[in-house]
Amino acid sequence: MYFLVDNQTFITSCHRSPAIQSPDAGVMNSQLLDEATKVIPEPQILINMVSKRVRQLSAGSRAMVPVEGRMGLADIALAEIAQGKLTLGQAENGEKPEE
Repeated sequence: MYFLVDNQTFITSCHRSPAIQSPDAGVMNSQLLDEATKVIPEPQILINMVSKRVRQLSAGSRAMVPVEGRMGLADIALAEIAQGKLTLGQAENGEKPEE
């Protein structure tokens, strides 16, 4: 789910674990969003990547970047994209990649 606030897109996870919630966990860091947008400029693709990665992190996947302070799951996903740890790829032979 995403919200447009003051011409900036903020993505939130609808299903956050109570153990990882913080007061500002629902709003992404705009600096991380800007950095990730430089790597994945298409908003719909970026939203889908962040959403899928947030679900993976919620299910117990480990972060591929250092987690600083009060980073929410969407912040972690954006940092992974911005640092090139999470990339958009295409399966060989046009097949759907494994989930």
